[in-house]
Amino acid sequence: MATDSSFGLFVPQLGMEPDEVLTAAQQAESAGFGSFWLMDHLYTPGAPAVPALESWTMLTAVATATSTLRIGHLVGCNPIRHPAVLAKMAATLDRISAGRLDLGLGWGSVEDEFATFGFDVGTRRERSARLAETIEIVRLMFGGQPFDYAGDHFTLRGAQGSPTPVQPRVPIHIGGGGRRLTMPLVARHADWWNCVGGARPRFDELAPLRGDARISAQYAVGLVTDERMRAKVVERTGRRMPATSWGPPLVGSPEELRAMFLAEAERGVDLMIVRFHDRAEPDTIDVFGREVIAPVQEVIGSARTDRRRDDDTNAEKETQCDH
Repeated sequence: MATDSSFGLFVPQLGMEPDEVLTAAQQAESAGFGSFWLMDHLYTPGAPAVPALESWTMLTAVATATSTLRIGHLVGCNPIRHPAVLAKMAATLDRISAGRLDLGLGWGSVEDEFATFGFDVGTRRERSARLAETIEIVRLMFGGQPFDYAGDHFTLRGAQGSPTPVQPRVPIHIGGGGRRLTMPLVARHADWWNCVGGARPRFDELAPLRGDARISAQYAVGLVTDERMRAKVVERTGRRMPATSWGPPLVGSPEELRAMFLAEAERGVDLMIVRFHDRAEPDTIDVFGREVIAPVQEVIGSARTDRRRDDDTNAEKETQCDH
């Protein structure tokens, strides 16, 4: 059974060997992270060219090397897979992981990637519409019953997804922060809105547009364990995860980071997904788990217990009044 931790670890598999990714996932699981996320690109957008492992293959290996972590992409690049193929891959991985898949999707905003690899994906508005149809088809495939589908971009006749996922409903995360093309998709289709780092400065403006979707958010994090290294951590965090793409970084000691993440939880973020300044070194994962995740989870857990108690008390009072 996957943990209900409020923290996820994002490890873009850039310049990494498979065993490095697996080690990071296993350490994240031991440290108290509840989820583990990879990127989904065919190359390294906006960065020097380095090897990039294929994400679904790597995520399958992560599933077999862990037992409690939920796994997914931040976020899957929708235009590079047909929705029926995507649904088949997702259902298979959900079975391999015993029901631990979170399906992250985005309509695809890296124009150079599509041109480089020869994908004819249309305009941004068309890609957004394709994502809406993809989600509808994926849900139908997950249902396991034969169906027809006639959309503007995809047509299926007598299609069927079998086997179906383990989970009755695979959670879908839609990532982004665009008011016109992304947030309407979130409100209509998503279980989770993944607020990318660059959209966090507009969080208060965008959050009301998400409908009933829960909120996850991405953070560039610099963990300072030695004050003499603070300036270096600040520099490395900003260089590896520029604020223009990742939003304001969270840099500080474990105590400072605890306060920052508790403030994010107060804003309504249910899942806080971190990317570390040092590519998730073992010591960083362990310290963060012990000195940030554990105490923050304790506070969040106590607050949830108090809310449930208050809800039960109010319900009891309403019942008494009815009599």
